[in-house]
Amino acid sequence: MTSKEKKPFYITTTIPYVNADPHIGFALELVQTDAIARYQRLSGKDVFFSTGTDEYGQKILEASQKEGKDAQEYVDHYAAEFKKLKNALGISNDTFVRTTSEHHKKAAQEMWRRCGAKGDIYKKSYTGNYCVGCESFKTEKDLNAGRRCFLHPNLEISILQEENYFFRFSKYQNKLLEYLSRPDVILPDWRKEEAIAFVKSGLEDFSISREKKRLGWGVPVPDDADQVIYVWFDALTNYISTLGWPADAKALAGKPEENLFEKFWQKGEVVQMAGKDQVRFQSIMWQAMLMSADIKNTDKVVYHGFITSGGQKMSKSLGNVINPLDLAKEYGTEAVRYFLLRHVHPFEDSDVTPENIKEAYNANLANGLGNLASRILTLSEKYLDKCPEIPEKSDFTEYFEFFEKFDIKQAADYVWNEIGELDKFIQKTEPFKVVKIDEKKGKELISSTVLHLYRIARMLNPIMPETNIMLKKLIKENKKPEKPLFLRKD
Repeated sequence: MTSKEKKPFYITTTIPYVNADPHIGFALELVQTDAIARYQRLSGKDVFFSTGTDEYGQKILEASQKEGKDAQEYVDHYAAEFKKLKNALGISNDTFVRTTSEHHKKAAQEMWRRCGAKGDIYKKSYTGNYCVGCESFKTEKDLNAGRRCFLHPNLEISILQEENYFFRFSKYQNKLLEYLSRPDVILPDWRKEEAIAFVKSGLEDFSISREKKRLGWGVPVPDDADQVIYVWFDALTNYISTLGWPADAKALAGKPEENLFEKFWQKGEVVQMAGKDQVRFQSIMWQAMLMSADIKNTDKVVYHGFITSGGQKMSKSLGNVINPLDLAKEYGTEAVRYFLLRHVHPFEDSDVTPENIKEAYNANLANGLGNLASRILTLSEKYLDKCPEIPEKSDFTEYFEFFEKFDIKQAADYVWNEIGELDKFIQKTEPFKVVKIDEKKGKELISSTVLHLYRIARMLNPIMPETNIMLKKLIKENKKPEKPLFLRKD
């Protein structure tokens, strides 16, 4: 298949709640998504990559009130903090959607109207267990022995009684099971089994609005001034509002000649990246909403694990929160990308501490790739008249297969295995000695190491894009680095 025949590729992160500074868990999701987007571009696909922020809901309102700020002022501040991750982490997203934007609000209301036109929205009085942390009602099976939410055991469950609109979730049980039975619709497989088990246990219609008198910070429900749209129902629509849905809204991404929703969602390959706690929302609730609105379902949702620190969940009270912006200032963009993509498992939970970040940086970047590149380029500049002729193409089939499986850690391990093999080759052949005894053979050995380093640089494109560009430039110019690529941290 030629690149012109390949399906457009659309990939998204979830949109984080802006009630706190960015954390390393979302940085992981951003960098993973970016690496996949960069790989897909390399494979010849037309790629659209979206991220953004979720800015409505009770937690946002309460946090803004606690700080004595207007809610809009509050979300503007934190949205700006999340936007900083683009440069700090080298993210190549095409759009940044905010749920408080006028276009998104109209999209959320249109989603409501379409589901309503299907007869899937109705109003009733309801009393239920409410978790402020999740901003959702909980059934008894969602609570632990102490009657607290499994995801937020530090928060007491509230008993709320009010009149809300509900979505006929139960209507889509069979259709959801049919959707979930498709191959590769969820990665990894055990998250798919988790989703299927949840649907099979029985779906209950869920509340999709809140009374405005209790919670005024939200998108107004169409034709009902007393209700606002439930934050999850509103936020999930971002995956299509960012593409200009429901209107053409082509100018949103600066591509006035294209209908982005038709191209990337309806006719493209749609992949969403999310944390493991999002299975119910992304692969069940959102898919039911799409079914109700007669919109194509997501092709695949890829779920990553959580990042812990010192074996504990990160929290401000424990003082173990790692801010990715601070990390990027200390180690640099490329080093943070390297660590998150190679030393954090793509699907399982991983433990991250300042100590193991520094250890990995010194061992594999400062002493590893950085030292190796410096040795090879110093020899090249000294003994070669120019850069050896670089092959136009290299076979990266085995390497690329890891990206097709969304196993970026394995891809990074593959690159560092190549780095290790090249280091062994230098130790075994000692070109720095041979060139002094047999100039021709020594130059051949040095040329071989340069070409191998160039192959490694090419493979770094999705993982460490700046290093990819810098190394290729140095190699082609036949120059050694003026300073270490990665300064050792003591």
